[in-house]
Amino acid sequence: MSNFRPAVSAAPTLMRTTGWSDYALIDSGHGRKLERYGPYRVVRPEPQCMWAPRDDDGVWAGADAVFDPTDEDDAGRWRFREQPRDTWPLAWGDVKFKARFTTFRHLAFFPEQAANWAWLDARIRGSSRPLKILNLFGYTGVASLVCAAAGASVTHIDASKKAIGWARENATLSGLDDRPIRWICEDARRFVQREVRRGSTYDGIILDPPKYGRGPDGEVWKLFDDLPELATLCAKILAENASFLLLNAYAERISGAALAGLLSANLADKGGAIEWGELALTQDDGTREIGMSFFARWTS
Repeated sequence: MSNFRPAVSAAPTLMRTTGWSDYALIDSGHGRKLERYGPYRVVRPEPQCMWAPRDDDGVWAGADAVFDPTDEDDAGRWRFREQPRDTWPLAWGDVKFKARFTTFRHLAFFPEQAANWAWLDARIRGSSRPLKILNLFGYTGVASLVCAAAGASVTHIDASKKAIGWARENATLSGLDDRPIRWICEDARRFVQREVRRGSTYDGIILDPPKYGRGPDGEVWKLFDDLPELATLCAKILAENASFLLLNAYAERISGAALAGLLSANLADKGGAIEWGELALTQDDGTREIGMSFFARWTS
């Protein structure tokens, strides 16, 4: 094991997600983005889009669904041109998953994370040994299924029984029911605390916490209050020859540099390297990009 701190990148990396067969960022502007999710064209709020839309030919007016926010967080309601299906299948690589119009303005997955999925897929397939992965705040399981499809064994943690159910549906849809995936409905911090006591270790950890959340027993999660402790706990359950720790966060007051600093402080005895930066959605015509979240990732 190295006695040196990880080497932290001097400059940020922009991880770009471009459209694929089941998703596209069609246009953006005036605080909104126009996207395609399979057969549906969807308009959602995006305050960062401070420019004017490029398309004025009625493409926006023909959207199948529009989310009208009621506050600055995620609350609001959908308006539909016609009643849509409750769910419909999408795919990314070998992984299939169901999209649905949730009450939280998203569609049960986050398309900008495709840049991270591609990185995870390559990291796991390029390993000389099978990897044991922990996915905290795993939501509907796309990242977990990407890892499982690449050959890893996965422990998927989420505090929502509904989200766990959706994740298992996605595993069935993907034909990955027979893969070594543990589905656990539990507060992420409580689970990791127990793993520390047990002496359990993992070769890779995916940590994608919300700004705010509640555990199944009423546990309260606040990103800025609770992430430092959880990062420290995660460092304790990384195997001695671990491959990676990927940290992602959606918060206006955070940065990739801050996340890199947090990882560096907790992985001082691991050596390796830390990259940091931003995830962005790239518009179909390549003219615009929307920064969506920040990340830092340690690799051995």
